Amino acid sequence: MSETIHSLIEQYGLIAVFVGCVAEGETAAILAGFFSHQGVFVPWQAFLAVFLGAFGGDAAFFLAGRRFADRPFVTRLRQRPGFDRAFDMLHRHPALYVIGNRYAYGFRLVGGVAAGLSTIPVMTFIVLNAISAVIWTFLFGGIGYVFGLGAEQLLGDELYKHERLLVALGIGLLMGLAGWFAAHHLSRRMANKNKT
Repeated sequence: MSETIHSLIEQYGLIAVFVGCVAEGETAAILAGFFSHQGVFVPWQAFLAVFLGAFGGDAAFFLAGRRFADRPFVTRLRQRPGFDRAFDMLHRHPALYVIGNRYAYGFRLVGGVAAGLSTIPVMTFIVLNAISAVIWTFLFGGIGYVFGLGAEQLLGDELYKHERLLVALGIGLLMGLAGWFAAHHLSRRMANKNKT
């Protein structure tokens, strides 16, 4: 079974990394770094997939806001908690907002659409988005790579006997729990602010 999973990761893993990084993709980026260290992915290909997913995702959200402002999808996003605050921050500090938006867990989709609804020129957004995506790629891909190094030091040769899949599953579960906790905490905070 683990041979089959390993083969699927080798064949389709980079596509999964790209798709995972289109939205809230920290877990996909970390796993890409981890599998790069383990020799499952070629590092430059893994980091390129992370970058393209991150850059492409934010560009798509930006274009959705810019081109489809009156569509139901964008209208629903505009009604989400925190959208007004994000839009206000965007107008006060547009460059910092575009660069930093991807690091605010749960706001990446809303933030990209908000940027599209703003007056930020398209080329300015593209340049800032590229800078942000490069930093994000090396930060989260690097975390995964370093984690792979640490796991190798801790487990030694055992890591290469397909225990790496268990380690990757552990990374995915930890990131999923961290993401759920962050989103839950953030939504409670926003709900409390709306009550006052």
